[in-house]
Amino acid sequence: MSNHLQTDTIVALATPQGIGAIGVIRLSGEKAITICESVFATKSLHKKNLENKASHTIHFGVIHEDDVIIDEVLVSLFKTPHSYTGENTVEISCHGSKFIQQQLIQLFIKHGARMANQGEFTLRAFLNGKLDLSQAEAVADLISSNSATSHQVAMQQMRGGFSNKIKLLRQNLIDFASLIELELDFSEEDVEFADRTDLKNLVNSIQRIVQRLIDSFEVGNVIKNGIPVAIVGKPNAGKSTLLNVFLEEERAIVSEIPGTTRDVIEDELNIDGVLFRIIDTAGIRETSDTIESIGVVKTYEQIKRSSIAIYLVDVLKLSATELKKTVEELKPHLNKSQLVLVANKIDKESIDHIKQCFSEFPEMLYISAKERIGIDELKKHLVKLFDNQTINITETIVTNVRHVEALRHTNEALLKVLEGLNNNV
Repeated sequence: MSNHLQTDTIVALATPQGIGAIGVIRLSGEKAITICESVFATKSLHKKNLENKASHTIHFGVIHEDDVIIDEVLVSLFKTPHSYTGENTVEISCHGSKFIQQQLIQLFIKHGARMANQGEFTLRAFLNGKLDLSQAEAVADLISSNSATSHQVAMQQMRGGFSNKIKLLRQNLIDFASLIELELDFSEEDVEFADRTDLKNLVNSIQRIVQRLIDSFEVGNVIKNGIPVAIVGKPNAGKSTLLNVFLEEERAIVSEIPGTTRDVIEDELNIDGVLFRIIDTAGIRETSDTIESIGVVKTYEQIKRSSIAIYLVDVLKLSATELKKTVEELKPHLNKSQLVLVANKIDKESIDHIKQCFSEFPEMLYISAKERIGIDELKKHLVKLFDNQTINITETIVTNVRHVEALRHTNEALLKVLEGLNNNV
């Protein structure tokens, strides 16, 4: 790794690009405070000393180039090692004009800083021991989190939840390896430090924890990317209308002509802090239309991939007997999906009559997508199916592909060790 990564002073805009009330520019490195001090002054352009100021203090003044004032700013000081990167760090809060921000950044570069590479502040935090690798990766997850659940998981990992779990596992593995080495070293002297049962119990305990972490990846990945919800049903059941109502925009074409939706339409929906990926699919029916047939195949693929499948029933066209048969036909395609039966178009008939017709389906929900009746109840039901309490955010949840692959390799090795112990190796 190049030495300049740790010795240069870097600068970058810390707030998003665009015009706003305030922008923050961050400098980090050995000369961060010196560079800022060289262009920082009072309103009357008298030099203001920053080197002698305490860490974690804020100072008001102006940034200037020669006699020209560029902006009035607040300068926040964070002295090594008490900063995010572990280096001297300065954050300049300026006005949110893109022109001002660029002027300030160019001025700092002129006085000895360089533009930071992507993710370099977090890289330096990692290199300086302020974060471990899993915490550094969690920073990216935290920035990109777009729901309460993904935010909670990223925060838990950034605060060291996953790291602590791995440290405990590592210590257990070291203990196991130590016992094995002792047995090997003293095998000829008939000294026993741990019997085979103790070793098996220790490996079994470690393997169970590793397997639990691997299993959590499925949940973690869903939290991170959104819970996939497929809206399925026969043509003209109101699937596209329901998608539009969920998203509160005309995302899908709605028509009286059966088979209008021939491809998968997908968008995100945040309900009470839980992110869902709502997927509108082609209507399920036998058809001689080649393109529509491809759409039906894709529908079955989406059902398999989804966590929840909403089967939308047109109460005017589908009887309870037909629905029972349809549910049986769907079961082989569900995989791990939870099936939610939803009766649509209840505005067209007496609700009491409809409920009586479908009385053998007590879990069925009743809505009118067109009139927006029962939509809030359906949303609440979706959240209930994936309630935070069933996830238990306080437990360690794996969301990173690299992490889960490493855990799988560890699990394979542990299973081989168990096999060896069971075969009296």
